Amino acid sequence: MILVVGATGLVGGIIARTLLDQGLGVRILVRPDSNYQPLVVAGAEPVEGDLKDPSSLAPACAGIETIITTASSGSRGGADTPQSVDVDGNRHLIDAAVKASVQRFIFVSTIAASADSPVDLLRAKAKTEEYLRNSGLQHTILASDAFLDTLVPLVVGGPARSGQTVTLVGEGKHQHSFIASRDVAAFAVAATGHPAAINQRVVIAGPEPVSFRDVVAAYERVLGRSIRVETVAPGQLLPNLPPVPGLVETISGMMAALETFDSPIDIEGTARTFGVRLTPLEEYVRLETASAPA
Repeated sequence: MILVVGATGLVGGIIARTLLDQGLGVRILVRPDSNYQPLVVAGAEPVEGDLKDPSSLAPACAGIETIITTASSGSRGGADTPQSVDVDGNRHLIDAAVKASVQRFIFVSTIAASADSPVDLLRAKAKTEEYLRNSGLQHTILASDAFLDTLVPLVVGGPARSGQTVTLVGEGKHQHSFIASRDVAAFAVAATGHPAAINQRVVIAGPEPVSFRDVVAAYERVLGRSIRVETVAPGQLLPNLPPVPGLVETISGMMAALETFDSPIDIEGTARTFGVRLTPLEEYVRLETASAPA
């Protein structure tokens, strides 16, 4: 039995459905107000719980062989903060896994995780990575480059489709090997029981390094029109983001962090090892544009 934490999110949902499609037993940690019924219909076993409530995690972990967690405070806001979820919540889950004698623990993190990062979320990821390494659990840390699905629709896709100005932090010219969420999920599923993933920090990324200027150009090609671009300095908040508490600050901080370095990653060998077919930028943009609400 595999426990997926974060299954009502984008990556976690893809992971849960892929495992179910493979005929594997899947349990999902859910909150009462979350939209988890489609996964139950697909065959998942729900257990109510919350990373912020340690007492709720023992029933979720009982009888589990593998835990895969993608849970994060990133786009939630409110009581879900980098401290309450990404630090304390992940520690609660790791402790529960140890007590339940879980065989392996797969944690979806980020290549930008750093104890010295100015971004709370990235410092929190680094703390969880360290705690997991020291837990004694057989583990895999999937250190992902930035998700295409997290930043691109919010910062570029939404404004571009609606004819608004796209606002970037800095010049938007730093290159990163952005990865599609479905590819992150594919790596997570492939890492389950894979010998190359045991007690490893596996860096995962998309097939090509691109900048946010390249992302804008891809939308221009797909939409067939030019897109106006403005910039703000790192430290300033981005406009035109959904009014979710904490979201503007988190996304603006992540965009600013991405303007401090480049992350071109040669991923071909890793993708071949785990059997993952990677999604190029323009293919992603076409899929995202086609699936976006009218």
